[in-house]
Amino acid sequence: MKNYRDLKVWQIAMELIESIYRTTESFPFRETYALANQLQRAAVSIPSNIAEGHARSSTKDYLRFLSISQGSLAEAETQLELAHRLGYIPQAVLLCLLEQTNEVGRMLHGLRSALTAKLSPTP
Repeated sequence: MKNYRDLKVWQIAMELIESIYRTTESFPFRETYALANQLQRAAVSIPSNIAEGHARSSTKDYLRFLSISQGSLAEAETQLELAHRLGYIPQAVLLCLLEQTNEVGRMLHGLRSALTAKLSPTP
């Protein structure tokens, strides 16, 4: 991979951001600088850290940034669940968004596993 934009996980994470921004448009005005903003920031952090890690010169650094992406993903999932509990996101929309987060999570896990294997000495 020459560019982080070629990574399928980055592309899917970007789609997740778009979905989250569209979803938070319907949040109550009082949430503009609260939950909506927090959710958007967590979502933006996911592909941003994938990109930053890819640009680093070491695999260990890359793994650290992918770990941060996974943390941001968990944060976004928690905030989506809260938004649903508060009545801001209908069940069907929540399930669709969680399906996207699950896909990103699986791909992040796979990428981290591949990079970790690269670091491990072969017997």
